[in-house]
Amino acid sequence: MSPIARRLLALTAVVAVGAGACSGGKATPTPTRTAAPTPAPVTASPAPNAVNIEWWHSSTADPGKSVWQAAASLYMDEHPWVSITIEPMSAETLQARLASAQSTGLTPDLFESTGGVQFISQARAGVLEDITSQVAAWTDPSPQEVAGMNVFSYRGKQYGAPWAMGMAGFFYNQPLFTKAGIANTPTSWSELLADVDKLKAASIVPFAIAGKDEWPGMNLWTYLLLREAGSSALTDMILNGSWDSEGCVRAGTDLAALVAKNPFQPGYMSAVYDRDEAAWMGNGKAAMELMGEWGPAVAASSSTSGTGIGSDVGWFPFPAVAGGAGEASDGLGSATGIAVGKNAPPEALDFLHFLMSTRVMDQIGHAGMGFPTAFGSVDSVDDQTLHLIVAARNQSRSMQLYLDRVTSPTLTQTIEDNTAALLGGRATPQQVCQAIAAAAKTS
Repeated sequence: MSPIARRLLALTAVVAVGAGACSGGKATPTPTRTAAPTPAPVTASPAPNAVNIEWWHSSTADPGKSVWQAAASLYMDEHPWVSITIEPMSAETLQARLASAQSTGLTPDLFESTGGVQFISQARAGVLEDITSQVAAWTDPSPQEVAGMNVFSYRGKQYGAPWAMGMAGFFYNQPLFTKAGIANTPTSWSELLADVDKLKAASIVPFAIAGKDEWPGMNLWTYLLLREAGSSALTDMILNGSWDSEGCVRAGTDLAALVAKNPFQPGYMSAVYDRDEAAWMGNGKAAMELMGEWGPAVAASSSTSGTGIGSDVGWFPFPAVAGGAGEASDGLGSATGIAVGKNAPPEALDFLHFLMSTRVMDQIGHAGMGFPTAFGSVDSVDDQTLHLIVAARNQSRSMQLYLDRVTSPTLTQTIEDNTAALLGGRATPQQVCQAIAAAAKTS
């Protein structure tokens, strides 16, 4: 009983006792009937104001186009005051329209983004909405339950979220590892170097790599840099040009130690990816390669049989480096996500959170659109090897984009050229870091 009700009950009792005392034992007079109070009119809660969300993406064909439309329709059904206008367009058109929107400051509420150079430019130009505080309050999933959230942050501010995030790692030929007496995949760089010796002793080519294409060697060096210097230091190198550092030199020294073992296929410095590196893996002639999640498919299509090594392929994450400042679980890969335009309505942020939910992420995984970022959607990736990649990615504290996504074309070329020189034994680790740092000052 409420305090007010108790007070009213007490007051009624006092009145009744007083009336009985004054009656002298006579019957209590019938009280005068009073009119019942007129109830106050009930005012209905005002309906939310109509809101339209403008969303640009590049999924112009199925399954992506249908998955996104279904997600928008479901959200609108549950939020009838919200309408979502979707504009699918080619990736080229999207980039052109975003560049134009950035110049005018009139970006859409939500738009597809792969992070990296253009995203950083948009953040610096002030055309993205700072959603840091709103994202911090997310649940189911929380921001800690979405892989690669850091990819869509800039200088401590969150401006979007990823819906797909891949991760590079080592694909390996399991029978060849067994033949060389390797029972367990390496978890440290020193173990990997020891496994190279075991493979060579068994007359097996340990590594396939495309030296002429340069980017595979750059990715190998980048992973070592991530392990030696750490994610924060690598981010500082990208944003501030501080490449000439101890961590950078140590990464080059680690790579030089691998090169000294001559672990690659013959003629590796003139090799290209599809015809050479992927074919060596697909034909079962090399034990491993460092590659993104597309590796097995390209290896199979590049093989003589057209089917590759099938279920003999295995996968393990890039090993830890003893004494390095980086986390052993941090990954390197590519992302696709959604950035939030300046002054987007609160409903746009709520819809973005909805897109990160397992209800939508499961559909992304089942449809094969990419590796869904919600931790709870890992089982939507059916392929056993690819499932291992997603599970390992979900252990990452942070993800780093491939350097060609986050540096200018000029600086990317400098990094590729110099890491290729290191891979070919034509440059020292110190020379590589100095050259990249010098180029960063002018790019």
